[in-house]
Amino acid sequence: MSIKNFHIPIILISIGIALASGFGRYTGVIDFLTFLEPNFTSNGYINFLSFEETVIRNNQWWRLITPMFVHFSFAHLAFNCLWIYVLGSKIELFDGHVKFIILVIFSSLFANYSQYIFSESFLFGGLSGVIYGMFGYCMIIELETRNERYGLPPAIYLFMLVWMILGFLGILTLFGFGNIANYAHLGGLIGGIIFGMVTKWTTVIK
Repeated sequence: MSIKNFHIPIILISIGIALASGFGRYTGVIDFLTFLEPNFTSNGYINFLSFEETVIRNNQWWRLITPMFVHFSFAHLAFNCLWIYVLGSKIELFDGHVKFIILVIFSSLFANYSQYIFSESFLFGGLSGVIYGMFGYCMIIELETRNERYGLPPAIYLFMLVWMILGFLGILTLFGFGNIANYAHLGGLIGGIIFGMVTKWTTVIK
């Protein structure tokens, strides 16, 4: 039986990993999903191999994508899964399963690599970068069609942009939202915009 709603497995996998790992507390569950390969020392400390060692030498290319399945709190998981269900389902319905999956992978690559390059943290995760990618994609497509194709009012785009800016300013952390993967949000947004522009140039959107 073929899978027709790919946003559902993404949600279920994220929930399963969050529960199995205790929202990231049990590192043994998520060590094959982190961006860089972890190295556990004899005294119990964790360090990470370099990008070259992880992806090129050890050929663990899946790590470029899989951090999106790792979540570190219930609120983190719930917020992301809600948007995947609400917005991801609309993108998949209107634009097809293949385009949705490519958007998810493309946004995840941009988000994860941006967070790795521009931050000092090697342990990060979540679907937030993908969600920002979906918003960037929808913004470009709706600008082309000049209608609310995905049912997103302009205020939602403004809210997400303001939220990202507040994250970069440190205000969200100050108000107890924890460590925010701000560069993943920005990278995902850019990835989604690029994919939206490519889609606009190569297809006729009704």
